[in-house]
Amino acid sequence: MAENKSDRLPYRLRGQFLTTTELALFRVLKVIAEERYLICPKVSLNEIFYIVRPNENVHFFNKFFRKHVDFLLCDPQTLAPAFGVEIVRLNSKNQARENDKFMSELFLDAGLPLVHVQSGETYDPADVIFLFQLALSKVDESAALRSVHSSDSVPQCPVCGKMMVLRIKRTNWNNGKKYYGCMDSPRCAGVVEID
Repeated sequence: MAENKSDRLPYRLRGQFLTTTELALFRVLKVIAEERYLICPKVSLNEIFYIVRPNENVHFFNKFFRKHVDFLLCDPQTLAPAFGVEIVRLNSKNQARENDKFMSELFLDAGLPLVHVQSGETYDPADVIFLFQLALSKVDESAALRSVHSSDSVPQCPVCGKMMVLRIKRTNWNNGKKYYGCMDSPRCAGVVEID
């Protein structure tokens, strides 16, 4: 039975997964990484990072939704991220794009080295290794400034153990006061007060 063209889904296989530039860098990364790292191309940022207190920080979701890092180098045993590698494309004024600045800040704040490699048709392994060392030193320098606060985490419900969400009281005597309530409310009455 012949397939009707109108019944076919509107998806098609791309000609190539990586651009010529990405493929050239991938080949150099394979030489550098050897067996030390697993190279994952085009990894979505929301697979690497999550948003703390998501109900309070909804506006941050759009900053990394549908964005990816060009390559993620992971530990081959645990698949824990070790390095991000991003091909940087300079604008007409020889400046990094806004997205590249955001990526730098995101990775640095998380303590994950991000290697910026300027877009090109060929790459020298020695130059790329130097960029890895530079990215690692930036993370080491910022580690002293970076600290983990307990406010970065959402409490778990003391009753059922599920994640809690920030809520605001609507009663006359407590109107506007913030507290954490169980995400399974009203079935679960778990509450954590905020001082």
